[in-house]
Amino acid sequence: MLILLAVVIAIVALAATYLMDLGKNAGESVQEQSTIVLHQSEASVLGDSGDPCIEGTDCKSGSCPDHTCK
Repeated sequence: MLILLAVVIAIVALAATYLMDLGKNAGESVQEQSTIVLHQSEASVLGDSGDPCIEGTDCKSGSCPDHTCK
């Protein structure tokens, strides 16, 4: 009976280790995809030539003379 209990505990420990590793990998994948989406959304917010701006970082070109993207 004791051997059976040890086998069950070992199986549960292996399953827990597998699930924890699976969760870690899934979390890393979600974080990586979130970073990609964030960078894409930041790039789409930048102004094109002729759009109004406050400073160069508001424009795709990086240039903002007279509050208009160049």
